[in-house]
Amino acid sequence: MNALEQIVARASEHKKTIVLPEGADARVLSAAAHAAGRGLAEIVILGDSDETAALADSHGHGLDNLNVIDPQHNDRAEEYADLLLKVRARRDMPPAGALEAVRTPLTLAMCMVAGGDADGCVAGAVHLTADVVRAALRIVGVKRNNGLVSSFFIMQHDLRHQALRGPAVFADCAMVIDPDAAQLARIAIDTADSAARLVHLKPRVALLSFSTAGSARHPLVDKVRQAGALVAEQRPDIELMTEVQFDAAIIPDILNRKAPGIGVQAPANVFIFPDLQSANIGYKIAQRIGGAEAVGPILQGLRRPVNDLSRGCAVEDIVKLIAVTAVQARAAG
Repeated sequence: MNALEQIVARASEHKKTIVLPEGADARVLSAAAHAAGRGLAEIVILGDSDETAALADSHGHGLDNLNVIDPQHNDRAEEYADLLLKVRARRDMPPAGALEAVRTPLTLAMCMVAGGDADGCVAGAVHLTADVVRAALRIVGVKRNNGLVSSFFIMQHDLRHQALRGPAVFADCAMVIDPDAAQLARIAIDTADSAARLVHLKPRVALLSFSTAGSARHPLVDKVRQAGALVAEQRPDIELMTEVQFDAAIIPDILNRKAPGIGVQAPANVFIFPDLQSANIGYKIAQRIGGAEAVGPILQGLRRPVNDLSRGCAVEDIVKLIAVTAVQARAAG
């Protein structure tokens, strides 16, 4: 059983409630039926009741295991509007505007998560990533003493040709475009903790660069080196390769030749890219050419779990992200 299969198994142990605000999408509805049928979570679907029932029927799915809420005819709309007014107290939102907002599926889903009526949310099959993240930031909010929401992918490597075997985590592939040294350190620490909680890895973190142990000098390398110093200062318990090229991070002989005094053994299992551009390119190369199975982006730093789908996602992608969100919710208590 690989790491992704283990996450699916763990999700079914303590069912969490996951809300899906895109009930008008056939893929989402099929994934909801599969996830509920496999006992991965209690699923709440948001959408027009009649349209959802008709769509489910046309795809051969029943709604018996799903809780369908129509945002336009929701008995608790005023309660959620009050919650929205509280979380957005400084935004001068009028009561009528709040009531109108909670009749839209995405806003209602975030209010359900913020209010504790759902343990997590999965969206993005229809909505833009920017819309999902903006709603999560405004309504669910960020963790205390953090202030940064970033993302990671779980990358499962099970093929013989792959130099890295088993699970690994890549970050930040979807959120922070050009982190400074302090933000890069925050991403590294949060991702190491996420890898431990979610994937049950003992994190061995590589801060990736085009330089290994001072082999090149450039402001881009300086940023990575400074981030490594911050991680080492703030979290000396984390095994860390500071400023290392990818090949050295995964192949012991190369690491020993390039950085014999680094003090950490290859391969790493948590890979922190210096910016979003390189991270996004890197995970897609690993997935599309290298054959790694990729699940994500998985968001970290929010008060409660909200995760974003690609609009090109398949049904199984949604099912896996439901399982991931449920396990995140379990870890968060």
